[in-house]
Amino acid sequence: MKMTVSMLSGAPRVSRSLGGILIDSGLLKPEDAERVLLVQKEHNLRFGDAAVRLGLLTEADIQYALSRQFAYAYLRKSPGEKKPVSDELVAAYEPFSSRVEELRAVRSQLMLRWFDKADQRQVLTIVGAERGEGRSHLAANLAVVFSQLGERTLLVDADLRHPRQHELFYLENKIGFSTVLSGRSREEAIVRIPDLAGLCVLPAGPVPPNPLELLNRLNFDEFLIQAKATFDIVIIDTPALSVGEDAAMVAVRTGAALAVARNSQTKVSGFADMVLGLMNAGVSVVGSVLNEVPASKAKKEKDQ
Repeated sequence: MKMTVSMLSGAPRVSRSLGGILIDSGLLKPEDAERVLLVQKEHNLRFGDAAVRLGLLTEADIQYALSRQFAYAYLRKSPGEKKPVSDELVAAYEPFSSRVEELRAVRSQLMLRWFDKADQRQVLTIVGAERGEGRSHLAANLAVVFSQLGERTLLVDADLRHPRQHELFYLENKIGFSTVLSGRSREEAIVRIPDLAGLCVLPAGPVPPNPLELLNRLNFDEFLIQAKATFDIVIIDTPALSVGEDAAMVAVRTGAALAVARNSQTKVSGFADMVLGLMNAGVSVVGSVLNEVPASKAKKEKDQ
């Protein structure tokens, strides 16, 4: 198996002007940019402050343009326009919110405790004991914040029983991880997310009748070798341990896991048994996250 996904290495240099980004984004008309420049020079203001003073732009518009200028990709919700990804990807839509600040804190801890490309510690499995705990939600948002850090990031949906990542990223699911493991597809199954630079997603693909057998194949090890050669960070979403041993098997093959629990839902005994079982199997449980998923989202994930 040979993976040849082309990715940009590192973030682009800051070179485009703020006005140019605003015009290209459709937030500012060229003729209005001239008015902004006049006010900027007259009052010795920054370009963005002058545009806001004229009422042509909002602070949110300026923040968006600055993020683009410094290669910090995130998405804007525009009324009447089709959204490129689900609202559940708060890291993509609300990067400056307190919720995403918590995700960045988790990212920092993972960078300190596990991820190290020099030691080939690039793959992390997201595990949970029960359904509806928000594993897919967390995996997807973590992948976004890692890509925003400038890391070449691959999100893999290894939940071959109740996959969700294709729904979160609005992707087709005709090919994916299951077809890669079965040898019916290769790197063409990996989808680059154009609106989030540095992020690629490998959806689960068609739900197979034999997920455990697929995960036992040598193709999985070959896939991991190629993924680590191509990407800086690989995050793997898995099904709950309550529905099968898939997650444990994936965690053993990758060597590391982040354990997820959900407030007021996860049983302490079940969570402790899961962590102990993984550690006894030689898995490095690098941390745990107490997740708080909106009730409607958690119910949807549990019912699927």
